[in-house]
Amino acid sequence: MANLATTKMSSKGQVVIPEDIRKRLNLKAGAQFIVVGEKDVVIFKSISRPSMKEFDGLIAKARRQAKDAGLKQSDIEAAIAKARNKE
Repeated sequence: MANLATTKMSSKGQVVIPEDIRKRLNLKAGAQFIVVGEKDVVIFKSISRPSMKEFDGLIAKARRQAKDAGLKQSDIEAAIAKARNKE
C-alpha cells in the first residue's frame, strides 16, 4: 500500500482522506486532527485521548514536577480560587 494519495478540497473546504489511508490508520468518523499549514504544506495529525495508563503517567510526571518546584496543595487551591475570582 502506498503512503501517498491525492484528494480534492470541496467548495466548503472539506477534504476527503482516501479510503486505503483511513483503513490503514484505523480512522473512523468523528476522528479529530491537529492541522498544521506552512507555505504549500498541510499536515493532519490525528489526536486521541490518552489511555488510562498514559494518563496515569502524565499525572505522576505533573506531581513530580510540582513537588520539585516546591508547590503545596494550598498553592494549587489558591490558584484555582484566583482563576475562579473567589479570592
